[in-house]
Parts: sequence; structure tokens; C-alpha cells
Amino acid sequence: MFSKYIRALFYTLIPVVCVMVGSAARAQSIGTDTLRITLPDAEDLFLKNNLSLIAQRYNIADAQAQVITAKLFNNPEIQLQHGLYNPTAKKFFDTSHEGQEYQADVSQLITTAGKRNKNIQLANLNVQLAQYQFFDLLRTLRYTLRTDFFQIYYQQQSAKVYAEEISSLSKILKAFQEQYAKGNIAQKEVLRIQSQLYTLQTEQATLQNSIDDVQSEFKLLLKADPKVYVSAVYQADPAATMNLQSVAYPQLLDSAYTNRADLKAARTAVDYSNTNLRLQKANAVPDITILAGYDKQGNYIRDYNYVGIAMPLPFFNRNQGGIKQARIAVDASKTQLELQQDQVQSQLANSYQSAIRLDRLANSFDPKFKTDFNHLIDEVFKNYQRRNISLLEFLDFYDSYKSNTLQLNTLQQDRANSLEQLNYVTGTSFFNKQ
Repeated sequence: MFSKYIRALFYTLIPVVCVMVGSAARAQSIGTDTLRITLPDAEDLFLKNNLSLIAQRYNIADAQAQVITAKLFNNPEIQLQHGLYNPTAKKFFDTSHEGQEYQADVSQLITTAGKRNKNIQLANLNVQLAQYQFFDLLRTLRYTLRTDFFQIYYQQQSAKVYAEEISSLSKILKAFQEQYAKGNIAQKEVLRIQSQLYTLQTEQATLQNSIDDVQSEFKLLLKADPKVYVSAVYQADPAATMNLQSVAYPQLLDSAYTNRADLKAARTAVDYSNTNLRLQKANAVPDITILAGYDKQGNYIRDYNYVGIAMPLPFFNRNQGGIKQARIAVDASKTQLELQQDQVQSQLANSYQSAIRLDRLANSFDPKFKTDFNHLIDEVFKNYQRRNISLLEFLDFYDSYKSNTLQLNTLQQDRANSLEQLNYVTGTSFFNKQ
């Protein structure tokens, strides 16, 4: 008699649970605007809309404007003087031939020792630095975007497991409570399912909070509407993912040295320091001012015309401090470059070892494992329905199913992120191509 109640209960639950899961999915789609997006589409939106990249492009334009400024020559200077009042003729601004004194001077500063060309070189190097900073920012933000995408995708797959189990257990709990009220089952079975349900709901809430946090950052990178719910659409392509073993470590290291924008910026910083040192040495050479002028009657002869040249005498200030600072900057930039290269080697070695471990672990899993496990949980459900296993065994299998599915999703996410880390460290899209 007891088994009949249980059998009838489960036959009733199976279609109800299926309807409930489908209705819940439709309700989420209807109640919330959903942005279904693939990784290539996300990268397109990111490149078009990301405000950090747009701001960095302005820095490049600003540096290019400084090149224009560096190429400009100094403007000539003109100076005019005229007497205000002639006390002899009692006239203001007396312009008569015998009237007041006036004078006109024109001067032009001529830079020496190639200062102008060196300033142009510095400005061009500044443009290169701004461009490398842009590409390094792009590399960093793209890495964040792609790892966020994989985290959203795999955590959403895990969230589906919670949704299915919570949906099933909720209906089972309701039916068990009805059977308990009729005295057909023991209270401990109701409490056991209730406890399991509360645990799942707590874990689901924690997972959803994590998804929401990542989605917030992801939508900010895309400049997407904060109110939409992002649904990551991803189909792993083994050919595009690329086998980690097919890329040799020296190739990865060589790519990092060649393509990392921050390394290029560090090398450019060394060039900038050397150019600035040459400029500071040139600044020790005095510039020359050429001048010409006319003086009506303020000199030893009337209508005095003259030309001249002026320059400071470098007796005391020969830019000793500027030259010393520039030499220190050269040594500092070389040290920074060496440090940057060491960091690249360290980052790559660490990332490569981590990727190798995760890749081997992921490849050790039987591709049929997930399908077989899903089939097994169906059989467990049927055996519990026939009372071949106890409630405790049934819930233990359910918990094992959840744990293994979540671990598999986490492993796939970690593997994808480890490959993205290698892309980030090498500055080259070797893996996870779409």
C-alpha cells in the first residue's frame, strides 16, 4: 500500500516538474530583457563602445598634436617705442620730422645644436608610447572581457543544475507534505528533503550573486544597458581552441617578447630617455637671437639702422642638473625594461604550467561522462520510485550529480581562463579563437 502511494506520487511529479522548469525559463525570458551574446559579438561591442579605450584614443590624438607643436618654429618678436609727449613742441605723439624719438626692433630666436629636431623626436616617441599604452590597455580589458564571458557562461550552466534540482525538490516537498498529512510517509523524509532544498537555495543565491557581479563588470565593458540580463552563448570548437601541446614554450616566449605592448612601451621609454639626454646636452649650447632695428634720433647719429646678434654666455649654467637627471632616467628606464622582461618570463612560466595541468586534467575526462552521469541520475530516480533505494541514497546521488556537474563546469571555466591567461601574457591570440 505504501509503495502504491509513492509510485503514484512520482508519476504525478514527473510531468509537473517538466512543465514547471519550462514555465520558469519562459518567465525569466519574459520578465527580464535578455541580451543573448556570443564572444565575437561581445568583442565587437567592446571595441566600439568601451569608454576606457575611447579615452585612451584621445591621449594618442593629444600626443600627435604635440608633434605639430614641436615642428613649429619660434615666432619673431617686434618692439616699437614712441615718445609720449614732446615738451619742446608741446605735442603728444609728435610725428614730425623734427619731433620725438621712436624706435623699432625685430628679433628672431635661432635654436642651435639640433634642439628642434630632438624635440620632434621626443614628441614622436610620445606618440608611440601613447599607442603602446592603448594596445596594452586593450590587451588587459580584452582579457577581462573574455574571462568574464567564460565565467558567466559556465556559471549559468551551473545555475541550470540548481534550478532543475530546486524545481524538482520543491514539487517533491509539496507532495511529501501532502502525503505526510495523510500519514503515508514519515516526517523525517519531509524534513530531509526540506533541508536539502534550503541548502540548494542558499547555494543558488550565492552563485547568482557571483554571476550578477561578473555581469555588472561585463556590461560596463560593453557599455550595455545595466538592466539587461546577459545570456552567454558559447559552443566550444576544438579546432579553434587549439591543443596546448601544439605550441612550444619557446614560441610563446618569443611571441611575448615580440608582441607585448608593455614591453614595446618599455623599449620606447629607453629610446625616449636616450633622446632626452641628447636634448639636455644640446640645451647646454646657447641659442642665438638675431635682431635688426631702426632708431630715429636716440643714438650717435640720426636715423640709426642696425643689425645684431645676442646669446647667453654659458659661464655658470650649462644645464648640469638637466643632463644628470637625463642620465639617471636612462639608467632607470633600462632597469625597468630588464625588470619587465623578467616579469614576462615569470608570468609565462607560471601561466604555462597552470594551463598544462588544467589541460591534462580536462582531457583525462571521458567525453561521455556527463551524458552517462545524466542517464545514471535518471535511473536513480526510477529506482527510488520503485523503492529499490532509500531516500538518503537518492538524495546522496542527487548531491553527487550536482557536485560533479559543478566541478566539471568549474574545470572547463578554469581551463578556458588558463588559455586566456596565456593569450594575455604572450600578447597573441593563440587559443580560444572564435
